[in-house]
Amino acid sequence: MLTRTARLLGGVLVTSVLAVVPSTGDATAAPVGGAAAGSATAKPAPVTTVDGCIKSKPEPGTKAKIDLCYTYFKPAGANRRQRVPMIMHSHGWGGSRTESARAFKTFTDAGYGVLSFDQRGFGESGGHAHVEDPTLEGVDVRKLVRLVSELRWVQQDGRGDPRLGAIGGSYGGGYQFVGAFEELRVKGKPVFDALAPEITWNDVSDSLAPEGVVRTEWALLLSAASVPTDALPTSVYKALLEGAATGTYPDGSLPGTEDLVTFFEKNGPRWHVDHGRRLPIPVLFGQGTTDGLFPLQQGLRNWRTAITKQARKQSIFVAYNGGHVLPSVLPQGVNVTSDPCSKRLTGGDFEKLSIRFFDEQLKGRDRGLGGYGKLHLATAANDCVTVKRVKATRSVDLGTVASTTAAGAPIPYEIAEGPVTVAGTPYLTGDVTALGVQNRAFYGLAIGASPLDAHLVQNNVLPLSEDLPVTGVARRIDLPSVSVRVPKGQHLYLLASPISDTFVGMGSRVPGLITIADTTVHLPVVRR
Repeated sequence: MLTRTARLLGGVLVTSVLAVVPSTGDATAAPVGGAAAGSATAKPAPVTTVDGCIKSKPEPGTKAKIDLCYTYFKPAGANRRQRVPMIMHSHGWGGSRTESARAFKTFTDAGYGVLSFDQRGFGESGGHAHVEDPTLEGVDVRKLVRLVSELRWVQQDGRGDPRLGAIGGSYGGGYQFVGAFEELRVKGKPVFDALAPEITWNDVSDSLAPEGVVRTEWALLLSAASVPTDALPTSVYKALLEGAATGTYPDGSLPGTEDLVTFFEKNGPRWHVDHGRRLPIPVLFGQGTTDGLFPLQQGLRNWRTAITKQARKQSIFVAYNGGHVLPSVLPQGVNVTSDPCSKRLTGGDFEKLSIRFFDEQLKGRDRGLGGYGKLHLATAANDCVTVKRVKATRSVDLGTVASTTAAGAPIPYEIAEGPVTVAGTPYLTGDVTALGVQNRAFYGLAIGASPLDAHLVQNNVLPLSEDLPVTGVARRIDLPSVSVRVPKGQHLYLLASPISDTFVGMGSRVPGLITIADTTVHLPVVRR
């Protein structure tokens, strides 16, 4: 079952995809449950569980093929005369495949087969994790698709083309995009028929280090989570630690340093889009509004660029309060986990929404699901704002915005008085002056009754980084994507901060002041 379940990652509570114990590796079919021989009371037919491994592409510089291990679940009644669609699943970073038939009961009860697999470098699979490299993990997913195409009880749309959906969050969303894009690249047509990726990325480097400023806590946590299985190549461990220590994203420009930019260059939808590929298939996007690693704008970029315009008409975007969440103390944020938009669309959670989505897209059944072609964005107040576009629609002049560097308290600048609803991706424009070396400040939208209690709308800030002194240079400064209803009596603020606990240690190297003259904030205001 796909859930946004809290799990402990490096001692920090993280919302992610539940990962359970590794497989036994038994490649024989083993029915789960079922009636005992001679039982007078007939019990429901069991789901059949099969564990196994296939061989996949060797690690770079080696010749031995790696093991790629999986467990699949055949629902009761599925056979060569009554074939069913298959749902592929994989785990989050640091996890392993799910082997419990009960975990996927909602899907198998709905008449879907499920295949869960250990990604390269995790669980029982061999090799190292290359973070969804098309030439490695992309090959792995294609080999699993071939395996599914040979199962006689799985519905087929053609030779080597099973009726196929996919689920999974975070790293388990990354495999969906690399697999779908690689099938499209190699075959010239889609093999995956529908996807449901959650809390995943558009561009790895932009997620880990926006503007080249490292999200320190996440770089360290991702490193720590891969240590138990030695998942990452040694050079990547070194680079992540290097970035966390220096505050600069390693790009190989300095002698003796690693190059994460090149390592991650191909590892996300952005690279495929830059090479002219867009997926012509329906996608149910799930993204966390309070996610501090793959924030809301990463999902919105996938919605805008990774799928075709026609595919968006058959797709749904849902943002919920959750994702990769760490405490947001400085600047102060919110602490909320909820999914009001899935509830509005289906009366249930994202899993229930996924089933109805797959029923319509893979089985052609009309389940009365609405919301196609739209973005449904949760607010921290557990409301759901539905929009068709997230571009800025209104501009507000703020004058001069100033922030100390290296140390000091966040400074709020009032933008508007409620009631007002903002949903989408805001940004700033203005003329920046920073007289120090490697001066940095962090910006985000905040809400409060007064400047004294203003807190971040949904936990996130984004950095402005000036490596060299500048005076009056025109800049566009991205702000985190948000969804917020500012009620009457509350105010919307721009929060300028010299430090951020997500980017701990990534502030300016020297004290000083960053000023933005003639500041304009551009807001995606929802018009009533």
